[in-house]
Amino acid sequence: MTLIIASVIASVILIVISKIPVAIEMNRMEGGYDNHYPRDQQAALSGLGKRAVGAHNNCIEAFPLFAVGVLLALWANADVMTIQNLCVVFICARIAYLVCYWLNWDKARSTVWTVGFICSVWLMVLALP
Repeated sequence: MTLIIASVIASVILIVISKIPVAIEMNRMEGGYDNHYPRDQQAALSGLGKRAVGAHNNCIEAFPLFAVGVLLALWANADVMTIQNLCVVFICARIAYLVCYWLNWDKARSTVWTVGFICSVWLMVLALP
């Protein structure tokens, strides 16, 4: 059970980690990091900065599906080892997704995104009778 909870926490931490390259790229812009209008500044990013924003937003978008999947699987008393394995694969896929997005490896990024998405859906399917 600890690994499952740690995976949910790791998914939240990935949201924060994915913001780091965004902040670095914003800080490199003329005038530095604009904390008054950060979304406007993010919209002006290009290259790595723009990809980092996309990666960060996708981490936020992926979290609810994963969290709901974990909760449904636990609620349904699904096999704990299966839940743990799916959680580990999800977190590994999300880390790989960030790296692929930052490095502009589009096809690999889409592949690992699909792996993570399947894990989230599979967790939900475990709750079916």
